[in-house]
Amino acid sequence: MGPLELYCKGATVWVPDEDAVWASAQLLQDFNPEERFLHLQLNNGTVEMDFPVPSLSELPPLGNPDIMEGENDLTALSFLHEAAVLHTLRVRFQDYNSIYTYCGIVLVAINPYEQLPLYGEEVMDAYNGQDMADMEPHIFSVAEEAYRTMTREEKNQSIIISGESGSGKTVSAKFTMRYFAVVGGAVQQTSVEERVLASNPIMEAIGNAKTIRNDNSSRFGKYIEIGFGKKGDIIGANMRTYLLEKSRVVFQPINKLLIECVLGVAGVKAEQQMELFRILAAILHLGNVSIRSSGRNSDRSYIDADDSSLSIFSALLGVEGSQVAHWLCNRRLTVGGETLVKPVTGQQALEARDALSKHIYGQTFTWTVHRLNSSLRSHRAQPKSFIGVLDIYGFETFAKNSFEQFCINYANEKLQQQFNRHVFQLEQEEYTREELDWNRIDFSDNQPCIQLIEGQLGLMDLLDEECRMPKGSDESWVRKLYEQHSGSRPHPHFQKPRMSTSGFIVLHFADTVQYECQGFLDKNRDTVFEELLNILKASQSELVAELIQLQSTASSTAQESIHPGRKAHKLTVGFQFRQSLQLLMDTLNSTTPHYVRCIKPNDDKEAFKFDPKRTVQQLRACGVLETIRISAAGYPSRWTYEEFYSRYRVLLRGAHDPAQARVSCGQALPQLIPDPDQYSFGKTKVFFRAGQVALLERLRAERLRGAAVSIQSWVRRWQAQRLFHRTLRAILTVQRYSRGALARRYAMTLRYTKAALTIQKTYRMVMVRQLFQMIRQATITIQAFTRGTLARRRYTQLLWVRAAVLLQSRVRGWLARRAYSRMQAAVVFMQCCARRRAARKQLLTLKKEARSVQRFQELNKGMEVKLMQLQLRLDQEVKESTLLRETLSAERDARKLELDALKGTLLKLQNQKHEHQPSPEIIKEAEEKRQASEEAARKIQILTQEIQLLKNERESFMKEKESLSAHLVTQQQTGQESLHEAVVKATAAVKSELDEERRKYQGLLRDFSRLEQRYDNLREMSLLTERAPGHRRSDSTQSVGYEPLSPSLTPLSSHPSTPLSTSPFPSGLPSPEPLRRPSVASPTLEKRPPWSTEHSMDGLMESMDVAPAVKMKEDDLAHAYDAVRVANKFLEHQLRSQHVQWQGEMEALRSQLRKVLSSPGTIPQNLLEAREQECVRLRRELRELKNTSTLRRLLTQVLPASSMAQESGTEPLKSATLTSLLECRKKDEGKLLKNIITDLRGDLALTLDPGLCASVVFLCLRHMDHSGDPTRTRSFCMACVAALKAALKKHSNDLDMTSLWLKNGCLLHDLLVQHSSEHANDSEGTVSFVVDLSDQIRALSDFCIHAYQQLVSITEARLQNVVVPALLESESISSLPGSAGKLPLSRKRTSSDPRVVGGEVPNMSSLLRELGALHSAMCRQALAPELMEQAFHQLTHLMCSSAFNSLLLRKDMCSWSRGMQIRYNVSLLEEWLRSRGLSAGGAVATLEPLIQAVQLLQMGKKSEGDAQALVHTCTALTSQQIVKILTLYTPHSDLDERVTLNFVRSVQGILKSRSDSQAPQLLMDVRQVFPVTFPSLCPEVHVDQVQIPDNLKISFLRRT
Repeated sequence: MGPLELYCKGATVWVPDEDAVWASAQLLQDFNPEERFLHLQLNNGTVEMDFPVPSLSELPPLGNPDIMEGENDLTALSFLHEAAVLHTLRVRFQDYNSIYTYCGIVLVAINPYEQLPLYGEEVMDAYNGQDMADMEPHIFSVAEEAYRTMTREEKNQSIIISGESGSGKTVSAKFTMRYFAVVGGAVQQTSVEERVLASNPIMEAIGNAKTIRNDNSSRFGKYIEIGFGKKGDIIGANMRTYLLEKSRVVFQPINKLLIECVLGVAGVKAEQQMELFRILAAILHLGNVSIRSSGRNSDRSYIDADDSSLSIFSALLGVEGSQVAHWLCNRRLTVGGETLVKPVTGQQALEARDALSKHIYGQTFTWTVHRLNSSLRSHRAQPKSFIGVLDIYGFETFAKNSFEQFCINYANEKLQQQFNRHVFQLEQEEYTREELDWNRIDFSDNQPCIQLIEGQLGLMDLLDEECRMPKGSDESWVRKLYEQHSGSRPHPHFQKPRMSTSGFIVLHFADTVQYECQGFLDKNRDTVFEELLNILKASQSELVAELIQLQSTASSTAQESIHPGRKAHKLTVGFQFRQSLQLLMDTLNSTTPHYVRCIKPNDDKEAFKFDPKRTVQQLRACGVLETIRISAAGYPSRWTYEEFYSRYRVLLRGAHDPAQARVSCGQALPQLIPDPDQYSFGKTKVFFRAGQVALLERLRAERLRGAAVSIQSWVRRWQAQRLFHRTLRAILTVQRYSRGALARRYAMTLRYTKAALTIQKTYRMVMVRQLFQMIRQATITIQAFTRGTLARRRYTQLLWVRAAVLLQSRVRGWLARRAYSRMQAAVVFMQCCARRRAARKQLLTLKKEARSVQRFQELNKGMEVKLMQLQLRLDQEVKESTLLRETLSAERDARKLELDALKGTLLKLQNQKHEHQPSPEIIKEAEEKRQASEEAARKIQILTQEIQLLKNERESFMKEKESLSAHLVTQQQTGQESLHEAVVKATAAVKSELDEERRKYQGLLRDFSRLEQRYDNLREMSLLTERAPGHRRSDSTQSVGYEPLSPSLTPLSSHPSTPLSTSPFPSGLPSPEPLRRPSVASPTLEKRPPWSTEHSMDGLMESMDVAPAVKMKEDDLAHAYDAVRVANKFLEHQLRSQHVQWQGEMEALRSQLRKVLSSPGTIPQNLLEAREQECVRLRRELRELKNTSTLRRLLTQVLPASSMAQESGTEPLKSATLTSLLECRKKDEGKLLKNIITDLRGDLALTLDPGLCASVVFLCLRHMDHSGDPTRTRSFCMACVAALKAALKKHSNDLDMTSLWLKNGCLLHDLLVQHSSEHANDSEGTVSFVVDLSDQIRALSDFCIHAYQQLVSITEARLQNVVVPALLESESISSLPGSAGKLPLSRKRTSSDPRVVGGEVPNMSSLLRELGALHSAMCRQALAPELMEQAFHQLTHLMCSSAFNSLLLRKDMCSWSRGMQIRYNVSLLEEWLRSRGLSAGGAVATLEPLIQAVQLLQMGKKSEGDAQALVHTCTALTSQQIVKILTLYTPHSDLDERVTLNFVRSVQGILKSRSDSQAPQLLMDVRQVFPVTFPSLCPEVHVDQVQIPDNLKISFLRRT
């Protein structure tokens, strides 16, 4: 109980209640010890009561402060008692829907009776590697703690899961083992992990039964030891079972269907499975055998010979039915050496029948356990350590309790004792580690009760002794119990019932249980008649005989080990159970235990219904309250000095340095808590007794209240002063404004007077000015007309003068030209005469010379041709001369006529000049011209009118045309828009299907790379096995059944493989779905059929049309090779059929478009052509991906010799002449690939130009192709791809080298695609390859995808441990209040993994440094910006999902101040992405869920408007995520408040009306992988541009 001063007015206490167990009440006045009662008011506000307090020790327990409402660790409560525990569990379960709560080292799990999204792969990823104290309570947190402790301390661990039937023990154990299979297994599920997970449904199918409290209750206990190797991977397992309850088998069926689905995983052959099913069916039929009584006193019994159930039983087990019927109704006795057969009564025969059924059932269960253990046993090596998962029944009490309940409660007594001692030990270790002065804590040890059961002359000892008596009975055993334990020295834990003489009462730690002794001896003996066992031994079924033989061998071995040399006696069930329980306790004591207590909240199995009575009963039974009591007995509240200083620094006097928090706490606590026994100082923490934290909270509240009162007084004084000064300023302002109004009124009067005078003056001036302007304008007009008339007269005179001057100049010019022409003609004539004379003289001379033939021949050889040329020239000149003469004469005639006309005109003008009056002819001519002009004007007017009419008609026609055109355009646009929408939808559908296919293809490549790695590991293991003499691995087709063969061992062919037939097991092959990375967390047991070793792979391969490989009988490698080939053929067939289906859909879409186009309405032809081109492009991309299922071309036969000869003998096609290539001799090919790819050093590679290696390889390939050697070209290209893969694998953790090989792979792929025969025709000037390299191009495409995935995986691995600390925990805003870490009241768990001290704490700089390393590596290799955007889009999704999932699972992160820190950190990441141009690819948009989550933390959460704004803002979050964040919201200061349940319900109501298109999930999918699309580039490479450094050592290449 708390100090008396805490029982003050307003305090909360808990009072007993019949329905709710504990009810909350509030004190109405301070407690007075002299009054002996408390005046209370229940929290419903309607009932007031006086609670009696007879003594101070009976004061009701106090309630915890409001800040501890919904605490996730019960031991962190200030007041530790039953009421506080029950209230906290109820609040978390009903209000927050949290089914897990810590109680120290115990995880309390409440069954919600509803499927919750808490166990997916994303949840496992969120808890993997996280500190237990940082995360919300979860079963995965306990499993992670056990796994990390095992790997860190190399010590075995145990997880003890207990609880009532129906509380969820088996489900918790199942999820625990699934988590171990994920974190301790490979990336993909292996055989061992499959079998570990499959052991649960097998055991549940056989050992579960329906009870009054659970429809599928486990009627046995099991302890599974999961063995781990040196690397932390699962290598084996072992199972032990305890106390199978066989009594229910005689009236309840067995789940045969579930057994059949999973027995194949355990290695049980099909024949044995059928025999097992026959045995189980026989057990059920045996229970239906009808036994009838006969005789006088019904002392005999018999079975009808035609009993159908007995016949079926005998046929199923292969035994004689008559013998079974005889020995069920008779018993053999040996008396004095003689053997007698004695009939038994009907009841005894029924008991013998049921005993036989239970015996067969028990042996079948044992055989199944042995078979599972043999399949789970490690074949590789001995486990280095193990984690045991104990799924055992909880404390049971029924109306009638028998032998099974007695053994179950005995086991729980032993477990509770171990639990109490372990909790006590941890508590004392904490005090010792902190160097506290402590006294030993007393705890209730249940050793007396255990001694009563298992001690000398205890209950079980007396039971075994009575079983050995010939005439022992249940009644005699009970009498012995009464005499021994309730006689003169009664045992404190044993009582005799008052109203019964056939029962006894044991006071267990959890409850008092009364047992009925009826059937104790029979169940303890577990006797079956020897004659019936002999009949079963003679069964025709080998499995039945094996079961009976197994029982005989086990019994004899156990006897020899316990009592060697003695006469063999059958061990009792109780003795065997005590032995196995002791072995279990020894195992648990040698390990580090972890506890899970499962609680059943109600008996109605309703979802989230909380029954306080049932819950308290289970809390008392499972030891949770004992943990509370042990914690409360010591120092339950413990804080670090920094946390204490941060919370209670308001109670410290004076100035204190935060760095001296311990000194400040040591000085302040003695003043705050006078009793030094109520607290203690440790090395790093300060410890408080129960209730002291509440006292400090009250003192803190009082100090804050006093400070608030002082602040209020100063604020009120300041408000009064501010009101006075405001009133004074108002009065002065009113006075100032009044005086100003009067002054403005007087000024307005003066202004009006002055304005009137100004208006009068201005009006008079305007009138005078208007008159003056009118007179002036008239004068100027008269002057202008006069001056115009004079000017026109002068102008006319000037025109006449100018015309006369022009005529004179023309005449004088004509005369001068005529004289010049005459003179020129005379000169020409004289020249012609002179030249003619000279020519004649020269002709005579030439004639004389021509007479000399000899000279002519000597000097003028070939003169004939010249003469002809000269003659032709002479003729031409004569013709020209003749033409010139004719032209000259014509010109003379024209000039003469022109001169005559000019003379006549001149004469006429001179005559007109001398005449003063016009002649009559002229007047007549002028009159005619006037009339003609008038007639023309009239006609023009008529034509103008007609034209105007035509124009009007034309305008009306144009308007009508425009309206019709507008209507036509509107119809055209409508049709075009409808067609555009249809085409866009169809295009989007095709693109989505293409993206989906791309994702599947890339997922298959990722799976194939992992399968290659598994194959390499298997091959190394097989080589080691072959080297080790005398050791051979057993057949394990389950683990390697789907592993592909290495590319080096699989010949590739350029021809496509043949079509394959339908697979016999389609669901047995791995799904090509790559949206999620494969994990064993996804249940795949139902999808994989049982694999039988008897079914040969040859028939399956023949049916799948797969060529046979090299036969390696009974070898894992052969099974792996054959199975992979079958799987790949099936996937290829499946994806080809999908491709055919998509082509059909494309054709249907095209026909639909044609129908739309043929319909009425004009659709532009260019739009149709554009959409057609888009469809063609999509079909081309789809055609490139048509062979996505081909993981490897698994053709094992080489090309026929004839075809090879034909190919080599044919004349190679000669392409166009190519220059600027690189020639590599055949013997230097390996050396080239080794120098530039395989053995390329990292320091040298980073100095090379981007894509240099790909350019060199491409130029060599071009030369090989040009030289006409297709075989060498293909082989060299494939060798290059293999070298690239080897180099990529060699540098699997190097960002720079991975980026380098990604760049070279992409460049080489683009070059080969650009120069392939399919694409070279599209571009002018590009010479295509002669040889077909489509397979090599596809292999390069696969390589690029694998390199990209490796590049992203390297960065993801580096970011794995940096994202959460950087984005959520780093304090970039150091001055922000309340951001110093977790809420101080939630203390750290002592068993948690401590943080590394002194190491570098990851922050945003670390995160951006890792991202910068990737960005620098990709920029260094000049990778495409689109590819960089896709890589960072994938990484931002990983960061956002990891941080967001951790935020949803950490209560300490859900606060306003922490939200501010996270938002700032995210803004740094956004700024970094935008500064590098990476936001266009969706990298920043991916962070939206995290941004909205922190915005939710910072928004108001009180009113209805806040709820509306919250839902409107958080559009990227699902309803579950919003409600989860609201329930986790925790205030870090007194200025903030918790989110009320009414507000949460209001938000839920608004969310229901929201159309949420997202999937209803809580956590984001961390494993989601976005498909990568490589940009299509058209690079050009010339040998002159390639600069090859000398240190590459490839000088043997020759430039051509």
